[in-house]
Amino acid sequence: MKKILLLSALLLSVASSQAQTAKEEIYADILKSASNHMAYQAPTQPLTKTPKGYEPFYMSHYGRHGSRWLLGDGDYMNTIRTLRRAQQQGVLSPLGQEALEKLERFYPCTQGRLGDLSDIGEQQHHGIGKRMTEHFPEIFSGKDAQVDARSTVVIRCILSMTAECEEITAFNRQLKMHNDVSDAFQWYLNADWSRRLRDASRDRGRIVSHYNKLYTHPERFCRALFTDESFWNDEDFRPRSFMRSVFYIVTNMQSHGCGEDMWNLFTKEECYDLWRAWNIDWYLGYGPAPQTGSIMQFSQTNLLRNIIETTDTVMASKTYKNGAALRFGHEVCVMPLACLMELDSCGRAVEDLDHLEDQWVNFRIYPMACNIQWVFYRPKKQGEPILMKALLNEKEATLPIKTDQFPYYKWDDVRAYYLKKLDDFEKEK
Repeated sequence: MKKILLLSALLLSVASSQAQTAKEEIYADILKSASNHMAYQAPTQPLTKTPKGYEPFYMSHYGRHGSRWLLGDGDYMNTIRTLRRAQQQGVLSPLGQEALEKLERFYPCTQGRLGDLSDIGEQQHHGIGKRMTEHFPEIFSGKDAQVDARSTVVIRCILSMTAECEEITAFNRQLKMHNDVSDAFQWYLNADWSRRLRDASRDRGRIVSHYNKLYTHPERFCRALFTDESFWNDEDFRPRSFMRSVFYIVTNMQSHGCGEDMWNLFTKEECYDLWRAWNIDWYLGYGPAPQTGSIMQFSQTNLLRNIIETTDTVMASKTYKNGAALRFGHEVCVMPLACLMELDSCGRAVEDLDHLEDQWVNFRIYPMACNIQWVFYRPKKQGEPILMKALLNEKEATLPIKTDQFPYYKWDDVRAYYLKKLDDFEKEK
């Protein structure tokens, strides 16, 4: 009876969270409109207890680097130059002056740091690593525990790996930790698009341009920053692009502990609309969008095969006791990988992009430091199947496979499903 009540409570909780629309979530927490700039939010709900007669012994993981600085100098300076020009012409409003002053204070901090992991980003990965050991101490305990951690050659990914591994090593100093960084891993940690995927994405730019025009409304925004409409109505001024460039900076401010906050430049409705276009762009480029052939998630075939094959090696070993395989890269891998695995609603094909947010929401998948964890459980009694569960951003996720004990699935069923999916795709070449 207790198990039934617990399951009922869990299902009600999940249903309640899913009942909230993306618009309601953004209005309640404007940071979520930042899409891939959204800072990681540590989960609060508890994980399901280990099944009776089982113990966790292995984790396979892929994680994005934590919060970072913007990637290019122009991401900051293009906006600053526009505001400076308005100031020189005497058409900058008090709100525009306030925005310029904040950016002038902040910009010197960006020098030499473009693309780097931020202080907030490092903290995110320390938290994730610590919770790994708290949630699954059996995986990381004992002198036989092994952790193999690999990263792309990008510094922010390497430092993210370092932060997580520091927490794991602090938990068990006897643990065998191996870190590696090399271009030799690029083929699965951050693979390039194939010709097939590039061809499928040809219409992405045209569609995104349409929705950028549809959802970007710069009139109120520009009037709030400039006192003379002729300044932003000039034929050389692109108000929609300017609005989006400012939004790009503002959304990423949550990556820093600098104390600057510029959300007062936008209304909640404007943030929601700008996010809608961003959501469509990412869906077309990395999700199962019918508009781009329903195949963009297959950019991560090498990564998914690596996860399965590495797991096969662990399962076949007679000496392997416990441990983890950790991989570190980028959101352009986590996003399509989650879609390829069909975690929760990530794999949904949505024909009507005008209502995409009703079925597919990017910020639920790929905030800074987003991660996918596969946790494996072995039976204490011989003859029972290996079980596994998937976590998306440390929350238990559904898989497209039948099970009578969610969130746990039989590993043989999961393995067979994904290998068939990958084989079927590759046969279509």
